[in-house]
Amino acid sequence: MPTEQYHEPPQELSQETRTFARMITSVIEEAEAINWYEQRISVEQDPVAKAIMQNAQQEEFKHFGMNLEFLLRKKPHWREMMKIILFTEGDIVEKGEEAED
Repeated sequence: MPTEQYHEPPQELSQETRTFARMITSVIEEAEAINWYEQRISVEQDPVAKAIMQNAQQEEFKHFGMNLEFLLRKKPHWREMMKIILFTEGDIVEKGEEAED
């Protein structure tokens, strides 16, 4: 069954490419969920409700990280770029430029 995650006929894509598309879609969905929780948390007045939302947001962030790690394991050259940018000090834009080189 085709979905919006495919831009080519799914039956023509390899299983590996379809899995990749699913994981990319999962990263997008987790990022959206993190954003929605951030907005809800910022306006929520009830401290218990806010704590529950913060807990849920942490879960979404964990899922985001797990999906990203899966993709980075499948694309070693992406991992090499991310090593230059993530978990480093200094100007983020400069690190991004460095990663392109």
